[in-house]
Amino acid sequence: MSALYQRVAFIGLGLIASSMAHAIRRAGLAGAMTGTARSAESREIAREIALVDAVFETAAEAVEGADLVVLCVPVGAMEAVAREIAPHLAPGATVTDVGSVKQAVIHAVAPHLPQGVHFIPGHPLAGTEHSGPRSGFAELFDNRWCILTPPEGCDPTALQRLQALWRGMGANVDLMDAPHHDLVLAVTSHTPHLIAYTMVGVADDLRRVTDSEVIKYSAAGFRDFTRIAASDPTMWRDVFLTNKEATLEILGRFTEELFVLQRAIRQGDGVLLHEYFTRTRAIRRGIIDAGQDTDAPDFGRIRQHGAE
Repeated sequence: MSALYQRVAFIGLGLIASSMAHAIRRAGLAGAMTGTARSAESREIAREIALVDAVFETAAEAVEGADLVVLCVPVGAMEAVAREIAPHLAPGATVTDVGSVKQAVIHAVAPHLPQGVHFIPGHPLAGTEHSGPRSGFAELFDNRWCILTPPEGCDPTALQRLQALWRGMGANVDLMDAPHHDLVLAVTSHTPHLIAYTMVGVADDLRRVTDSEVIKYSAAGFRDFTRIAASDPTMWRDVFLTNKEATLEILGRFTEELFVLQRAIRQGDGVLLHEYFTRTRAIRRGIIDAGQDTDAPDFGRIRQHGAE
């Protein structure tokens, strides 16, 4: 595939940015790539492994001359970054992001971008519990979904170009409005992460079960909880603070369902439990049939990169 962008700038050089860099290089989607990171250590690692063509000390330097800028920083840092880069953006450039929340990102970034710059928020639904410039790999987005939330009046050519980039990196692309994205992700990602953090916290609090027993005898369910709960704490703090309403709505529904199951267990209602578990099992089968996971013993996860 021929290059879609002459110069791509990454603000933040963690898992998603580094995976994008590898995927873009794999498919020849950009003429050049630049990047920056808040941490001097991350910048040095990026230089050492030649992750991008040039690593800069500041975001303002990194975006000079870029026709695509990708904001790969926690949601809480988006506004400060937008303020910094705004005067340095090339006319006609596209700015996108990879944040897990979209309405808050739009409110933080859009007001600061100059006329003539196209802002198209995005969210690749892919990841592992690992972070940093070394954590990325080109296959991360293969057959995963990237949701774009273009604003009203979005330039169609800029949108088509960004869609082509994500498809070139191996992803499927869907378009959605920002409020609906935030509700969908509250169901599929944000609330499950909060439950995982809670379960791992509960295990830590149960002093009748020693730490060594938790580690030695963890069954698959708890292991998956610990994998999810190992995710970047700064990112997830910002997710819950910025997608508060949708997450609280789904948590309320979760609490209602939990009470139903508690009552069924207390009353010995095996019929209700069996019917409930049958319905939820069907959802798992649907995910596998859609190619979003596998029923292999290791769930098809790439061991050398960690679980997704």
